[in-house]
This record gives sequence, C-alpha cells and structure tokens, in this order.
Amino acid sequence: MTGLWLALALAAGAPSAVTIASVRGEQRVPVSIGADGAPMLQARALLAALGGTFKQQDAWLDVFVARQQLRFLLATPYVVFDGRAQPLVSGAIVQRDTAYLPLQLVTDVLPRLFAERYRYDVEAARLMDAGWQLVKGSGEAAPIEAPPKARRGGAAPAGGTLRHQHVVTVDAGHGGVDPGNPGVFFPAGMKEKDVTLQMSLLLRDELRSRGIAVRMTRTRDTLIALGDRGAFCTEECDLFVSLHVNSLPRRRGSSDVRGFETFFLAEAKTEDAERVAKMENEAVRFEPETEATAEQQGLDFILKDLAANEYLRESARLAELIQSQLGNVNPGGDRGVKQAGFMVLTTARRPAVLVEMGYSTNPADARLLTSKGSQQRMAAAIADAVVGYLADYERKTGDDS
Repeated sequence: MTGLWLALALAAGAPSAVTIASVRGEQRVPVSIGADGAPMLQARALLAALGGTFKQQDAWLDVFVARQQLRFLLATPYVVFDGRAQPLVSGAIVQRDTAYLPLQLVTDVLPRLFAERYRYDVEAARLMDAGWQLVKGSGEAAPIEAPPKARRGGAAPAGGTLRHQHVVTVDAGHGGVDPGNPGVFFPAGMKEKDVTLQMSLLLRDELRSRGIAVRMTRTRDTLIALGDRGAFCTEECDLFVSLHVNSLPRRRGSSDVRGFETFFLAEAKTEDAERVAKMENEAVRFEPETEATAEQQGLDFILKDLAANEYLRESARLAELIQSQLGNVNPGGDRGVKQAGFMVLTTARRPAVLVEMGYSTNPADARLLTSKGSQQRMAAAIADAVVGYLADYERKTGDDS
C-alpha cells in the first residue's frame, strides 16, 4: 500500500479530536486532514497542551517536548530523534503559515519513544502524560510500609533497642528516563538507577526487620522530581536517606578512585563535594519544566535557607554513623562525611543524608555495588546506623521509658 493510500485509510479511521491529559488538565486538540489526506494536529495547540514548544528553521520543524528534541523535515514522512530518522505515514507541514504535525506523533511516536512517560488510549483517543506525576505526585502520600508486628510485650523485632515506632523515608536515586551515571564497570545494561533501586529495597527490608516503618520514594523504575523526593519525609517521618552511586569523568587515574561518602545539606567546602552535588543536581534536566522549577533554577535556593534548617547538626550525626557502619563492610575506603547543596535534600524537613555508596568508574567498587552479598551487607550497615541514631535520639530527648 502506498503512503498516500495508507494515509487515506488512517484518515478514515481518525478521531475528530484527541485529548491530552497532563498537569495542565485535559485539553482537546482537533484533528485536521492535510492535503495528502493524512490526519494532522495543529502544532501550536498540541504543544501548548503538552507543555512543549516548536520553531521552524528553513525546511525543518524542531519540536521540543518532554525535554527532548524531535526534528521534522517538512513535507517528508520522517522524524529524526537522537540522530536517527524514523519513517512516518506522513510528515509535518506548514499551510498558510500554520504548522501541523502528524496525528501519528500522538498515537505512536511519543508512546513508543518515551514509553515511561506517555500512553495512548486508542478507544478514548487520549494521550496520558504521566509527567504530571513527576511534578505533582499522585495526589496521595506514598504508603508507609509497616514493620512486622512486634512480639508479645511490645518490643521491636530483630533490633530491640528502639522503644517507639519510627518512620524512615528511603530514596532510590534517579530512575525512569534519568539513568544516573552509566555504570562504566557495571554488568552490561545496568545503570546507577538500577543499583540504587536494588539497594533501597534491601535497606527497606533491613529497616523493617528492625521494627522501623519505611516510606519509599519509588519501588520501580520511574522518575520522581528532585524537589518532590524530600517531601516524602513528612511530619510523621524521622529521617530521609537517599542512595546514590558516584562516578568520575574519564581521565587518567579516574578508575583508581574508589570509596564511599555521606553528605548532608550545607554549603560545599571542597571542589569535589561541589562536583558531586552538581552531578546529582543535573538530574533535574529530565523533569518537565514548571514555573516552580524555573524559579528554583533562577535562584540560589539551595543555600538561601540553610540557616533556617534546624536539622543540619542531626543530619551530620546521622552521616557520621552511616560512614562508621559502612566502614565495617565496604573495603573501598572511607572518604568521610561531607556537605554540599543537593536539591534532593532541600525539601526534607527532618534530618536528611545522601549516601554515595561507591564509584561505578572503579572496577572493584562496581563489583561490590552489584554483588548481592555486598549489597546486603551495606544495606544492613546503613540500617544499623539508622537504629543507632534513633536510639541515641530517644536517649537525648528522654524518650526511653
């Protein structure tokens, strides 16, 4: 079947409009029929609904959506993404100074290229932009995974040193379209986001076995906005722990650097601490642009309110305990407690730390981070540090009766 006949066949079954469901609400975009008989959508209306933009440069129409660029060579049935041309039934066109994009962009291209974010419902003619969850969350607090029931007499199981119920938020760094660092020496296909998720699930289980309730920022491969992660640690939460994997740019000697370090939120005092914070904060580029994000990026908001954060000293204490416990099981070397301006820690209103568990750019650390046995030992060590901190806190506050 020729492209023209296929376009006509698709046009015959095309909806009169498509619905775009996103953080902006639900917006209907009418479907038009182009000169070649193919179903089209007005670019301005579609991208306004998607929160994207476009611009025409000579024979090219550049579309920016989901923080990605798609290039259409006008009047040709192709779209170029990530340097590769992909065939379409019909291409983008300009008629009477109005740009149109093929309906196939909504029904096939976006759901296929960005499956983590977009889903198209054929029967409802509706494109769901899951990106709204990255900005606003699901509208409900993440569930708290309670520990096993206490044994008779009320003592917490497998830990026993804590007198009261505590809640800890565990954050697996990166996720979804944000892979984190590429994991130079990880097994093929494994990225930082995979290791942090594995470790966070193990830490969850270790904490629960010690009688601590856990709230997870994610339990699957999905993206959570940096500014939203700390907010999972609400008033009923005691601590926030974010897990990450370090890396270095390729240069002479970079693969020799290894070890673990724990950060709390404060102004960076070393160039290396500033580098790590910058590396982790760059994950914001995977998030949909919002007014709040733009405002945060336009201000040095990370350091503005540090004086108002009453938990810095407590965060430093938790970081020290984690470093001490990890030193018993991680042979990579103790790189110490450090401070830096991590976006992920800014919205936590309780003591909060970020743990860089090792370097994916070091072969020995990479093996350690991807070995089930060593992962289990590190998770247990971090859990022991959390218990130690909470027990210490109960004693200091006289909450031990």
